[in-house]
Order: sequence, then C-alpha cells, then structure tokens
Amino acid sequence: MNFAEIEKQFIRERVYPDFDWVSFDRPSPVNPLTKPVSESRVAMVTTAGVHLKTDPPFNLRSPIGDHTYREIPNDTHLDDLVLSHVGYNTNRVSVDKNCVFPLDRLRELEAERLIGRLAPRHFSFMGYVAVTDPLVNETAPDVAGKLKADRVDLVLLAPA
Repeated sequence: MNFAEIEKQFIRERVYPDFDWVSFDRPSPVNPLTKPVSESRVAMVTTAGVHLKTDPPFNLRSPIGDHTYREIPNDTHLDDLVLSHVGYNTNRVSVDKNCVFPLDRLRELEAERLIGRLAPRHFSFMGYVAVTDPLVNETAPDVAGKLKADRVDLVLLAPA
C-alpha cells in the first residue's frame, strides 16, 4: 500500500485539486558542524503547529496551507503553548507537547552540558503547505536569517 499516493489523492479530492508533491533536483547542501555539540548553540524548528496561547493560530481552513511561522521564546513554559494543525490530532499530543516540541528535553541536555546553550527563540510551522513558493522564497529565508542572527550552530528539526 502506497500511503503517499493515498495522501496525495485525499488532498486532491478533499482539499486542493492541484496538489502534488514538491521535489528538488538535488539535496540541500551539507553544513558541517564546526564545533562539538557540547559547545554549540541549539535551536529547534518544528512543523507541529505549536504556538503561544497569545499568538493567532495557524490557518486551518486554507486549502493551500499556511506558510507562516511562530516564534517561541526559549523561556516559554509548555503550559503556555497550544497546537493548531490540520494534519494530526493535536488533542493527544497536547497531553505531552514534548512529543512534537521537546523543549523540556533540550533544557535537560543543556543542564547536563551535553549541548552548549539553547538559542533565545525557536520556530514553529504548521506542516501542511500545499503551495510551497511562499515558504521556500519568503518564510524559510526569514527564519534562516533569524537563526543566523541568534548565532545558532545546530538546529533540531522536529516534524509532526
């Protein structure tokens, strides 16, 4: 059974008729880590639809998805976060948000000095983005610039 084809057909029939998977001709360039993990500044980027309770939720009604992102300050308590995502049941994950946004686990690694320091902020997307041009050309470069400004050495990608 080809789950990718089933998902593509489901999206085409129920959400966005022009949907197709985006593919790239070559992989992303490798950016080797230039220092030990124990000395690296670490940030997290998730596609789980995590955001502060005070932030607007991700757009769950748009047939083309939502290419925007939300910033999560590093000192945020997980109780101050909510999830908005169309692709999975956020009620179950909300019981332990570390499943998709392991901020508490990263703090433990920092306290144990297994990683250097956590970045001052992390970033969250809602993973359903059927039209990727705004994400690739606007949103992702904006987040990359903020990660660079925060002098991040290593990014943990946490998909949902």
